[in-house]
Amino acid sequence: MNFDALIIGGGIHGSATAYHLTNAGIKALVLEKDYVGRHASGVNAGGVRLLGRDFAEVPLSKEAMTRWQTLDQELDADTGFRRRSLINIAIDDADMSKISSRINQLAESGYDHEVLIDQQELRERLPHVAPNCVGGVVSEQDGYAIPYKATSAYRLAAERAGAIFHEGEAVQSLRQIGDNWQITTDRATYNAGILINCSGAWADKTAVLMGDNVPLSHSAPMLMITARMPHFAGPVVGAISRQLSFKQFENGTVLIGGGAKGFADRDNNRTTLDYKKLALAAETTKTFFPIMKKAVINRMWAGLEAYMPDNLPVIGAGVNARNAYHAFGFSAHGFQLGPIVGDVLTQLVTTGKSSFDLTPFRIDRFERKVL
Repeated sequence: MNFDALIIGGGIHGSATAYHLTNAGIKALVLEKDYVGRHASGVNAGGVRLLGRDFAEVPLSKEAMTRWQTLDQELDADTGFRRRSLINIAIDDADMSKISSRINQLAESGYDHEVLIDQQELRERLPHVAPNCVGGVVSEQDGYAIPYKATSAYRLAAERAGAIFHEGEAVQSLRQIGDNWQITTDRATYNAGILINCSGAWADKTAVLMGDNVPLSHSAPMLMITARMPHFAGPVVGAISRQLSFKQFENGTVLIGGGAKGFADRDNNRTTLDYKKLALAAETTKTFFPIMKKAVINRMWAGLEAYMPDNLPVIGAGVNARNAYHAFGFSAHGFQLGPIVGDVLTQLVTTGKSSFDLTPFRIDRFERKVL
């Protein structure tokens, strides 16, 4: 079977890439070894976050945030997006100093989306915050979406435009013949002019088959959700110097993250929870919001996530093969970037360049240069 482009991985980045490619007139096939949204794209915290981004990511993240505001209309689907703002809380003067320094650096680069708030404003926005918290920083456009809904929305919009998705089909080998790729799976053999690696926690294995090496690692970020509680927090909440991340949904349940990691068994497609770390995350949440002492945990889980040494993703063309592209290694903060990454890859495929500086995201940025 012949296609213009073949995408390996059906997470939000693979699905969004299929959407943009197909709308650009490129016949695309997505191969997903499990099912669309099975891993990081379907089980993450759903943060739609511009706040606190690495400076290299800010231009991409700002454009993605603009698109999130109208993404439901564009995809004709419910992504679950809610604009709620995001507040990172300062626990002491040292945290406030970090905020001020970063805001000044952002201003020098022409950005004003992060705004300092004092203790009084923090309490106005979050009345149940602990009394020892001294202020924070807010990004007003931020919020959250429902990961599986958003990923499925891209998949369905791509299919309506003509993209094809094959679930439960794993790639076994890749071979480039001239300018074309031959892709063999456990079911069939495909030919495509363009090959795109969006395979998440398995992307280093795919990259090697494409001729590129990358120092990717993987882990199992954990989440837990409570039973319904009285409404007490409108904004999404984080912290400057502590592992804190939570949001309260419209139905009253509270999703608690914070970056605690369980045990990842990539070879067997499995994760195991670390209950000691989950307990610490719960304690941190209670420290910042004493009302959470009354919370009852309803469910806990972990996803498989890809991490890069510098916590920046790989986005761009391969370096050792023609017509090869990568988008992976988002290090637990790639969900928000979905709307722009698919477009950027389509720009590269159709024009050979992007309107964004992708130098910080090159796949070979860790290789030693021979002088």
